[in-house]
Amino acid sequence: MSKAANWIRYLLQAIVAGLALAFLVVYLFPSMAARFTPVASEAPPAPLALASYAEAVNRAAPAVVSLYTRSLSPQDVSPEVQRMLGSRQLYRIRGDVGSGVLISEDGYILTNHHVVSGVSNVSVALWDGRRIANARLVGTDPESDLAVLKIDVEGLPVAPIAESPVQVGDVVLAIGNALTLSHTVTMGIVSATGRNLGGPMSSQDFIQTDAAINAGNSGGALINTRGELIGINSRNLSNYPGAENIGFAIPATVARTVMEQIVEYGSVQRGWLGVVVNNMPESPQGDGSLARRGVEIREVTRGGPAWEAGIRAGDIILAMNGEETNERREFLLAISQMAPGTEIELEVRRGYDEFQTHTSLIQQPPVQ
Repeated sequence: MSKAANWIRYLLQAIVAGLALAFLVVYLFPSMAARFTPVASEAPPAPLALASYAEAVNRAAPAVVSLYTRSLSPQDVSPEVQRMLGSRQLYRIRGDVGSGVLISEDGYILTNHHVVSGVSNVSVALWDGRRIANARLVGTDPESDLAVLKIDVEGLPVAPIAESPVQVGDVVLAIGNALTLSHTVTMGIVSATGRNLGGPMSSQDFIQTDAAINAGNSGGALINTRGELIGINSRNLSNYPGAENIGFAIPATVARTVMEQIVEYGSVQRGWLGVVVNNMPESPQGDGSLARRGVEIREVTRGGPAWEAGIRAGDIILAMNGEETNERREFLLAISQMAPGTEIELEVRRGYDEFQTHTSLIQQPPVQ
């Protein structure tokens, strides 16, 4: 046999022996097979989707306008100059800025009462660069801090109003003419709902947000992540020591109702009972929980509907029209949302006695 044949025979024997040995090892030690099993390459991870609210902003921003106001303010002068002027007064022109939201295609604009109160001229800058020199003031409502302007332009973009309820934790965006920087957008969340800031606006129902509301944002839009209007930006607490990112907006549903009444009547038809009320302290219940019942009458306006119904300071209103009244804010809101002339029935406790009475609401007097 030739050397080549012998070499091939030895090679084949070695291969067979190696395969037999490998089979024996795998048979006796199965875990070792995994070491020699090729691993399929993993697919590269999908790129992370970056959060963007550009679509929401693009939907709402065209309906947000910038407002530029002019007013005359008394000018302080020295006593010598005042003697020269006599009874006359020097005035200077004061400029200020704000924001507004287009609510109709024919030019109705919602803004804040405090933006247009006492001004002599309001000019409107639109999203597309057009500027309307003199907007007409349709009416204002100091109670809700809302006002309605009108410009004679057709085919304008309109902000869609959200129909779903606002919830604490919702992401929101504020759009407005912040510090004259037109259509500035800031982001935050809904921090609280149903806020009442007290003072003359006792029936208010603010949305609280930590989205930055700077000077000039007043009257602008607070929108959700779908680009729907949920509120009209109103104010912040920047003047309070230590306050940070605490701003307030008027719910869009309230703003729409106010606007409709201003357009139709020139003012808001709002019921008034003529009382100042407080919440009752919480008291233990039979199940061990704490709850309050009724609202306490702190003051009664002489000659007002409550006075005529025999209600006096110190009385407790337990129910109105058969519904329990346990929260001051809800009670005042319910009254303000009724039309003047509405007759209501009240269940009242005075000391240990309870009685029922009724009265008719009247138009709420102007807020001082």
